[in-house]
Amino acid sequence: MKQNIKDLSINEGANKLELDIMDIPSSCVVVICDGKAKLRELPPFGEYKIVTHQGKVKRMRREEGEEF
Repeated sequence: MKQNIKDLSINEGANKLELDIMDIPSSCVVVICDGKAKLRELPPFGEYKIVTHQGKVKRMRREEGEEF
């Protein structure tokens, strides 16, 4: 299953991030760091880990699984 990855643009003049909720997945996470915003769709089963270092996002890792 391909993960839905989308880089979002922040309006620097107004310092705003605008999202149309009709255009994004029903289950997702938006992470903002250093003026960059990224949207990731959450898996139906599993975990999404956001790894930080010195107060900045370094990595976003998806771990999927399902109950047996």
